[in-house]
Amino acid sequence: MEKIKNTLAESALELKNLRVLCALAVMGALAVALKSVSIDLGQYASIGFSGIPNQVVDMLFGPVTGTLFGGAMDVLKFFIKPVGAFHFGFTFNAMLAAFIYGCFYYKRPVRLWRVLAAKGLVEVVVNLGFGTLWKSQLAGKAFFHMLPVLTVWSLVNWLLNTAVFYVIAKGLEKAGVSRLFRKG
Repeated sequence: MEKIKNTLAESALELKNLRVLCALAVMGALAVALKSVSIDLGQYASIGFSGIPNQVVDMLFGPVTGTLFGGAMDVLKFFIKPVGAFHFGFTFNAMLAAFIYGCFYYKRPVRLWRVLAAKGLVEVVVNLGFGTLWKSQLAGKAFFHMLPVLTVWSLVNWLLNTAVFYVIAKGLEKAGVSRLFRKG
């Protein structure tokens, strides 16, 4: 329990670092740019990688900073490129996913099993669980009516995004990016 409290406290302190704030601005701009080139497959699905900068933030700055960044970016990306109706549940999902990723990645070595586990947990709990609930509310369809199609989509998304994020995270780790924010 003490380790969790320390992790949360350290992550919250990241927000006092000017380098971190600048990095958040850059990652936010990158997320918005990537969202603008995503391909929408209807009101409830899209192909894109605008979540990758969010996960980099979660990895570098932890669950508290990542959660705040994830919520802010979800709202900002919606207003820049709205798809469907706004539902706070999706902002909650972005924040919960960021918290989970931050807990798995912050100040830990990048390992394939860790990325698979974090992304798997997010896909099952956040995207399939809560995401299907929010989509069923907006569409006026039963939860279990939408679940089979969204399960297949989540499986594809889990594997694709795991591969992309793992390669990026491994590259950032080898380049020593996290050390840039620990100095001074």
